Amino acid sequence: MHMTQLHMVPFGTEHLEGALALSRQAGWPHRLADWETALAMSTGVVVLDNEKVVGTTLTTRFGGCATINMVIVAEAMRGRGLGRRLMEAGLNGARDVPCRLIATQEGLPLYEKVGFRQVGDILQCQGICAAVEAPMDVEWMQPSDLPEIAALDNVAFGADRSKLIFYMKDIGRFAVIRRDGHVVGFSVTRSFGRGEVIGPVVAENAEDARKLILFQIAARSDRFLRIDTPKDLGLSQWLAEFGLVHVGGATAMRRGGETNPSPHVTTFALANQAFG
Repeated sequence: MHMTQLHMVPFGTEHLEGALALSRQAGWPHRLADWETALAMSTGVVVLDNEKVVGTTLTTRFGGCATINMVIVAEAMRGRGLGRRLMEAGLNGARDVPCRLIATQEGLPLYEKVGFRQVGDILQCQGICAAVEAPMDVEWMQPSDLPEIAALDNVAFGADRSKLIFYMKDIGRFAVIRRDGHVVGFSVTRSFGRGEVIGPVVAENAEDARKLILFQIAARSDRFLRIDTPKDLGLSQWLAEFGLVHVGGATAMRRGGETNPSPHVTTFALANQAFG
């Protein structure tokens, strides 16, 4: 088969079922609803072979940066340069703003070839937690808290993800820590993959982050939960004490822009590996 027989077209809702089949082939846990969320936040392309989806990539714009995500090539199509073409399409969709992605070990060589550099490690922790007591100084979000939550996330992430935060209010449940009448940290849990994912978690310090996570666990002690957390923040051993064990990892990468962590708030858990 020649590359000229393949067609790259804009990613539309009609391609979601084919994308889901691809991710299942790759061993990813995504449900159709997870793909729908990713596409709602993004633009992208698919590669078709006689109308069958054999490659995908999405670009999600957040203010002055973008994430490249959901890069998959069908097993039978690998080794043909298709991954490179998908990455180039994703970068074109970013329109020259700095880009981020979370890479599997297999994808690292390709991403480095197109200009990404490694900036950290992400640990995937998951499991079913035993019952825990909810911290007293954490509470469920009020609708009026959303602008403050989005502003905190902006500082921690380094770009405006208001669109994502406001979308997640309809598919997840936010918890907050409030001091002097203001939100100083938040967490959110929503359905994803085999169960639910906790993230993002943004807080001023690790103690507050643990409280925000425990509050979410307390409400879902019988559910399968997942957290993706930066290795250098040291939460994985603590998470394992509650049943969320380290089962794998990935590499955070950037292309352009500088890594300037906020001195005020930190992202202790990612929204997921697609959105950072």
